[in-house]
Amino acid sequence: MSSFWRQAGLNYIRYSSVCARAVRSALKPELRQEASKRGDATIIKATKFEGGKPVGKEDVFGGV
Repeated sequence: MSSFWRQAGLNYIRYSSVCARAVRSALKPELRQEASKRGDATIIKATKFEGGKPVGKEDVFGGV
């Protein structure tokens, strides 16, 4: 069984971005201002593995 977000044609990054935006818009006004200062950027840290050991790290920036 596939995840509903995959069935909708989204990848996980896009799905989590949509969820984060929905949560930010549901916040009380004073908290919404603080959350909006952080922006819509999503920062993901990826580690490449070879032979079961980490070989390199990479910051991947995704956005809406």
